Amino acid sequence: MNNNRETGSYTMPFITITTLFFMWGFLTCMNDVLIPHLKQLFQLNYLQSMLVQFVFFGAYFIGSVVYFVISYFKGDPINRIGYKNGMLLGLVVASIGCFLFFPAAKYAAYGLFLSALFILGLGFTLLQIAANPYVSLLGKPEGASSRLNLSQAFNSLGTTIAPIVGGFLIFEFFAVNGEITAEATEIPYVIFTGIFLLLAALLYKIKLPDFRSEDAAEKSLGALKFPQLKLGIFAIFFYVGGEVCIGSFIINFLEHKDIMGLSEAVSKNYLALYWGGAMIGRFLGAISLNQNIVGPKKALLMVGTAIAVFLLIFAVVDLSFDQISVFLILIGVNLIGFFIGKAAPARTLSFFAMICVALIMITIFSSGATAMWAILGVGLFNSIMWSNIFTLSIHGLGKYTSQGSSLLVMAILGGALLPLIQGAAADAIGIQKSFFVPVICYLYIVFFGFYCSAKLGAVQNATVAGGH
Repeated sequence: MNNNRETGSYTMPFITITTLFFMWGFLTCMNDVLIPHLKQLFQLNYLQSMLVQFVFFGAYFIGSVVYFVISYFKGDPINRIGYKNGMLLGLVVASIGCFLFFPAAKYAAYGLFLSALFILGLGFTLLQIAANPYVSLLGKPEGASSRLNLSQAFNSLGTTIAPIVGGFLIFEFFAVNGEITAEATEIPYVIFTGIFLLLAALLYKIKLPDFRSEDAAEKSLGALKFPQLKLGIFAIFFYVGGEVCIGSFIINFLEHKDIMGLSEAVSKNYLALYWGGAMIGRFLGAISLNQNIVGPKKALLMVGTAIAVFLLIFAVVDLSFDQISVFLILIGVNLIGFFIGKAAPARTLSFFAMICVALIMITIFSSGATAMWAILGVGLFNSIMWSNIFTLSIHGLGKYTSQGSSLLVMAILGGALLPLIQGAAADAIGIQKSFFVPVICYLYIVFFGFYCSAKLGAVQNATVAGGH
C-alpha cells in the first residue's frame, strides 16, 4: 500500500470527508420527507410511495454491481483513479441528480422524481465506495472503527436536521397557501445542487493523502474468500433495509389515529428524534470503542456527550421538553448498552440488535405513546451497526478491501427491497403489523454479531474494537 502518510496530516482530510458524510446523510433522509409529500401529491398507496426508496437504494445496487464487474475484469477503479477522484465523480453525479428535481417539479411527474432519485443514488454509491474505506485508512488500523463511527455521527447529524429543514421547506415554506405542490421541491433541490458542486470544488483544491495498493490487479473474486465478508453483505442488506423501513414509515405511522394522530408538520420532529438517536449513539460509539480513552474519563465523556447532543437535538426540533423527555430514558438505556458491550464490536452489535428486536415488538403490540417511543428508540441502537458491520466485514481483506467495500455498498439494496415488502404488508395487514419486516432484519444482525464474536476470534475483536 502506497500510503503517503505524514504525521499529523490527517485532520483536514478527515474533516473534509466527514462533511461529505453529513451531506449524503441529509439528502438520504430527505427521502423520508419526500415519501409522505409525494404520497399525498400523487395519491399513492404505501407500496407505490415506497418506490422512492426502491429507486434510490436500487441505484446503490446497480452502481455497485457495475463497479464490481469493472474491478473483476479491469482492476479496482478506485485504486486506479484514486479515492479523491472517486469522491469527486460521486459529488458531480449527485449534483446532477439534485438538479433533475427541477424538471420533475415543473412537469409534476412521479416518474421524473424517481429518475432524479436514481441518479442521486448513483452519486452516493460512488461516495460510499470511496469514502468509507478512505476514512478507515486515515490513521492506525486499530482506530478505523472509531473514525468511521465519528464520521457516521456527522452523517446522522445530517439525517437529524433533514426532517426539520426539509420538512419546513416542503410542507410549509414553499407550500402554496398550505397546499401540497410539486413545486415545493424545486428550489430546495436546486440549492442542494449548488452545495454539492461547491463541495466538489473544495475537495478538488484540498490535498488528500493518496492510498493505493501496490499489488498487481488480478481478475478474481478474492474478496469472497473471506467468510466474514460474505455474511457481512447480508448484514448490511438487513441493517439498511430495517433502518430505512422504519424511517420511511414513521411520519405515516404517527399520523395513524390509533397511535398518535399527529400531522406531518409535527411528525417530522419525531422523525428527527429517530435519526438524532443514531447521531447520539455514533458519538458515544466513537468514544466507547476508542482504546485511547479509558476508565472514569471515558464514562464521564460519554455522559457529557450524550447530554450535549441531546440539547442540540432539543434546540433543533419544534417540541417542548415534556414532549421529548422520554427520549432521555432511552438515551440512558443506550449508555448502559455501551457499558455492557465493553468496547467489543461484535458483542455490542449483537446486544444492540437484540434491543432493536424488543423495541419493535413493543411497537407492534402496543399503542399510543408507548408504540411511538419504542420505534423512535430503535434509532439509538442502530447507531453503531453500519460501522461495526462494515469494519468487521472488511477486516483483513488487504488488496481486496475496495472490492469488498463495493460488495458491501451493493448490499444497500436492502434499503430498496425491504421497504417495498413492508409497504405491501402495510397495505395488506396495516402499518403497525407491517413492522414485523424490520424484526426479521435485526434477528439476522444478532446472528452476525454472534458469528463474528465466536468465529473470528479474540485477535480480530481486539484489533477492530479500537474503533467499534
